[in-house]
Amino acid sequence: MPDDRRPRRPGRTPQRSLQRPAERTRRADPARLAAYTVLRAVADGAYANLELPTVLRERGIGGRDAAFATELAYGTTRMHGLYDAVVEAAAARPVADIDPPVLDTLRLGAHQLLGMRVPEHAAVAETVGLARQVNGAGAAGFVNAVLRRVSEADRETWVARVAPESLDPTQRRAVATSHPAWVVKALRAALLGHGAATADDVDEQLDALLAGDNTPALVSLVARPGLVDPAQLLEVLGDAGRPGDLARTAVTLLEGDPGRLAAVREGRAAVQDEGSQLLALALAAAPVDGDRGDGDRADGDRTDERWLDLCAGPGGKAGLLAALALERGADLVANEVAPHRADLVRATLAPATHRARAAGRAGQVSVRVGDGRDVGRDEPASYDRVLVDAPCTGLGALRRRPEARWRRQPSDVPALASLQRELLASAIDATRPGGVVAYATCSPHLGETRFVVDDVTRRRDDVELLDARPLLTDRDGRALDGTGDGPTAQLWPHRHGTDGMFLALLRRTGA
Repeated sequence: MPDDRRPRRPGRTPQRSLQRPAERTRRADPARLAAYTVLRAVADGAYANLELPTVLRERGIGGRDAAFATELAYGTTRMHGLYDAVVEAAAARPVADIDPPVLDTLRLGAHQLLGMRVPEHAAVAETVGLARQVNGAGAAGFVNAVLRRVSEADRETWVARVAPESLDPTQRRAVATSHPAWVVKALRAALLGHGAATADDVDEQLDALLAGDNTPALVSLVARPGLVDPAQLLEVLGDAGRPGDLARTAVTLLEGDPGRLAAVREGRAAVQDEGSQLLALALAAAPVDGDRGDGDRADGDRTDERWLDLCAGPGGKAGLLAALALERGADLVANEVAPHRADLVRATLAPATHRARAAGRAGQVSVRVGDGRDVGRDEPASYDRVLVDAPCTGLGALRRRPEARWRRQPSDVPALASLQRELLASAIDATRPGGVVAYATCSPHLGETRFVVDDVTRRRDDVELLDARPLLTDRDGRALDGTGDGPTAQLWPHRHGTDGMFLALLRRTGA
């Protein structure tokens, strides 16, 4: 068979061009090309939030073009489950039969047509120009034909077509909201299990949560105590910032690049979700019984406390804990199993350490490399406050990590849960009697949250659960509503405007 007659996957088949003359010479604009580059990198395993800034910086894209590229890359990645169903219907062939690079181009076009305020002609013409540049002339014709079909109906009409009421409710929500079906099931169970919904209103709550996952979050900054005040950040930001909604340390960035702020570049402030800030503040505020038995120290401004961040990388919560600890003259040990992540933690904690030394404060901060599962054995009953920010599926941060929902599988949960149990048990062993452990995950999945805590506490008689809810407070010191039935607490994107952070507080009661 001649080479030009060999079967090819759709998107590569030579075909008569369906483009208008002006479209045949159109090339991709920089913002769309940047978004496409990010999608291809994500397909190879990159993280969008790390890849996109690099691409924008290397190509000198800023301002409105950068904002456009960001929404295009993030929105397409987040919603590609829905867009795949639309493309499949418009192309009349399975998306599995379309070359992945061409499919990414089609997804970008679908997002412009169905998820952004891009005029129809511009969305089609610019995406076809992109296809010609990155996928080839034959693919450009295919992209043109499919997107013109997509443009014939609006988003609501397409959703009704690809996610009809006749579908199983879970599958319908999965397609319509671009979530894997197993995630929809897990989030529904979590709403019920954490007391955030009843059998009567669980579907309403689930729809709100899935919508929250698809709503891009504003950038939250943490003003690290002793290094910068929120008021100072707000003075610099002007109309581009406002106080955070909940955490007393938080500032919301309304527009602009946080990396342009001197406080962020110098490590006095950082990008951090308010939910993460609230968890660190809760651990610092938790009541600790007794003392470590070391007696009074000579330093009048120093406590006897030692704090531990058991899984510190990449350093976000450790940065806030270090600032809080040093304000009290307490010590913080940040432990991280991966050497390269430990380096990130060192860089994060350096500003607090330098400021404390310059101010003559007595507290000390150290970073070390080690397996958190060994700490309880190696340093029994050594710490007053311990944070276990356990590795998890990240199902609570889907609005910030657009690719996360497509990378995790239900088979990931058992292995993670086993690790989480081991880390929590080690943390309890490392805590002195009367000390407190905070177990946190960025996931509401019951298999990573309440089931882990219940299993560990059921096996031990030297630990008790504290009510975490009163310690999750707003900037005025009021306990947050809607965190569950207790004693554990769950934050929700659709209720609190934070990532879906879980918190359990446990006190060590005996040796």
